[in-house]
Amino acid sequence: MSDNRLPEEGDRIAKLLARAGVASRREIERMIAEGRVALNGKVLDTPAVKLNDLNGVTVDGKPVGKAQETRLFAFHKPAGMLTTEYDPKGRTTIYDALRNALPKDAGRVMPVGRLDYNTEGLLLLTNDGEVKRAMELPATGVPRTYRARAFGDVTQEQLDDLIEGVEIDGIRYGQIEANLERGSGRNRWIEMTLREGKNREVRRVLEHLGLEVNRLLRIGYGPFHIGDLPRGRATEIKRGDVEAFKRELARGFRK
Repeated sequence: MSDNRLPEEGDRIAKLLARAGVASRREIERMIAEGRVALNGKVLDTPAVKLNDLNGVTVDGKPVGKAQETRLFAFHKPAGMLTTEYDPKGRTTIYDALRNALPKDAGRVMPVGRLDYNTEGLLLLTNDGEVKRAMELPATGVPRTYRARAFGDVTQEQLDDLIEGVEIDGIRYGQIEANLERGSGRNRWIEMTLREGKNREVRRVLEHLGLEVNRLLRIGYGPFHIGDLPRGRATEIKRGDVEAFKRELARGFRK
């Protein structure tokens, strides 16, 4: 650049870095605030910088590569595993399993949302921070489907009432579709589809109904389902399916 002025055209730097798989936009904004991102040697102090490309951009002193094509992986997360890169207590994380589960050319991937330590099932991972952010936003309305095994008494009529949402301890949970699977006894399976993904939402809602959740699996996220993917294994979602999903994501899932 011929002077000290920053560019004013193009996309915000956080968006470009997210598309390049550096991190999510929120994480990148935090990195900028920490002085870890520079343009042509000038440390940036605002995420409002606009660029046409990532030429001259460094993160932690290292040049950033070009934005990659969006890749999406499905991972069957076992229970007893944290959705984080590092745990100071030394507990097992998803990245311990992903070292062997993902293809060697997968590069850096980020989990789409989280699954609690004791929650198992479908965890999507992507190299595209923009896609990650869009899938996680409650406003986008991407459906998440769970199967919960819960102990206690509940009726289908009680579950039907959740379609209007419910407020628990001052927190409003939006529309939930819930169906009691056939069976007998007080230990029953319930399938639930929600569109917000608030922290511990399924457990909190079922506990509010007087149920004790003793197993929880996520079986679907958007159009993607866990199917017969073995526990601890990962598979890449076909490129055509990813592109079709991105178009649907741009339109929004809410009816």
